[in-house]
Amino acid sequence: MARMLSGDADDRAPAGADEIKPGLGKSDVQRVSAGPRPRRSRAFGLVLLILAAAGGGAYGYTRLNAPEAKPKAAAPRPVPVTLGTVEQGPFALVSNGLGTVQAYNTVQVRTRVDGEIQQVAFREGQNVHKGDVLVQVDPRPYQATLDQAKAKKEQDTANLNNAKADLVRYTGLGAYASRQQTETQTALVAQLTAQVASDQAAIDNATTQLGYATVRAPIDGVTGFRQVDIGNIVTAAGQTPIVTITQVEPIFVVFTAPEDQLPAITAALRKGDVPVEAWSSDGLTKLADGKLALFNNQVDTATGTIRLKAVYENKTHALWPGLSVSTKMRVGVVADATTVPDNAIQHGPDGLFAFAVDDTDHAHQVALKAGASDSGRTRILNGDLKPGERVITAGQYKVQDGGLVAAAHPSGAAQAATPTRQVEAQR
Repeated sequence: MARMLSGDADDRAPAGADEIKPGLGKSDVQRVSAGPRPRRSRAFGLVLLILAAAGGGAYGYTRLNAPEAKPKAAAPRPVPVTLGTVEQGPFALVSNGLGTVQAYNTVQVRTRVDGEIQQVAFREGQNVHKGDVLVQVDPRPYQATLDQAKAKKEQDTANLNNAKADLVRYTGLGAYASRQQTETQTALVAQLTAQVASDQAAIDNATTQLGYATVRAPIDGVTGFRQVDIGNIVTAAGQTPIVTITQVEPIFVVFTAPEDQLPAITAALRKGDVPVEAWSSDGLTKLADGKLALFNNQVDTATGTIRLKAVYENKTHALWPGLSVSTKMRVGVVADATTVPDNAIQHGPDGLFAFAVDDTDHAHQVALKAGASDSGRTRILNGDLKPGERVITAGQYKVQDGGLVAAAHPSGAAQAATPTRQVEAQR
């Protein structure tokens, strides 16, 4: 039985237990004991792996379902805007309008006689002066008519002289000449005198017709396109002009103004000349300075406007007939007016307003009433704006009443400052 128990104990011993064989040294015993690890170590490692995976999953689930931490509220950033200044001083009362340039004189040159054109003595677009030759029509028929009229006058003059001599002789005979002969001779002298006068009239007419054969410029001006060439036959009854001449020095601008400005315009005219500036149709380029010449004798009831005419010297030919222009007529000056840049005025549901900026760079909406505008500034008729106060002229769409703003730096200034900072860093 003791042997059986001993055998059971040997069976329960681990398969990898160290065995000491006789005849082996200490080092040999260590090599024998370095056999495979026990199964218990493997099971322990597997448990640790399962616990690590479970812990990682729990941590991930906790992080995924944890509520997000709310970031701290940042301080509001200022809105970049462009600022202008409220000013006070003289302000011109200007009436703006639209007009059209009109030539001072326009002439359609036509021939007054019939004939063939032998010469064209001008160039298209040439500046011509009064009396310059433009076209020469064949003058030979008219020269022949003039010569014929002169010959007829000489013939009638000779007959008149003979009749006058006979009258003198009849008168000298006294009682020897009958009364009838004397009266008849007197009537003949009168008849021939009238005939000579008629001949002179025919000569004058022929001279005039001959002069019409040379077409001359009736005014100073600029020629347009030529409508007739050399060799064409022209007639006095023809409707096609040879050329059109327009006088551009001086020149007119015809424009309109609202009828309610008529009293101010009339009062300004009584005081003296009323300046009227002509600008390009986009209002960006000034073309000429002139003065008001007159206004029409009636108001256009259909539009409620009155037509006016301004005159300009136009030495530089900046104004040209038919050109559309904008006009600025100064009818008065306000000695002490409060003005703001045009872009500062905004339209809101309650009327006009502007954003004023205080010393702490906060914007405040100010209601106002605006008047006339001139040279990029608008007169303020009513509103709590003081001279020197800052107003926003650009970027208003981002600004709220009471909001913080900051003056935006132009991109050019920022670019110019960048090289400066780089140079300072290199130093």
